[in-house]
Amino acid sequence: MGIVRILGFMLVVAGTVFLVSAYRATGSVSERAMETLTGRYTERTQRDLAIGGAGVVGGILLIAFGGGRRRR
Repeated sequence: MGIVRILGFMLVVAGTVFLVSAYRATGSVSERAMETLTGRYTERTQRDLAIGGAGVVGGILLIAFGGGRRRR
């Protein structure tokens, strides 16, 4: 297993941690109040959801396509 795929696994794990923590934050009282008043989550929660999603997708792409065999 190449270093690129290992990096991909690490990125998936880190992205999942961001997604889970942001998802848990959406259930808090302050987030629900903000969503009720403005129709959206706070900037921090939106940022964490975006970072987590990008990390998971990027990690999956690195696992799938990274570290291919080189022809010599």
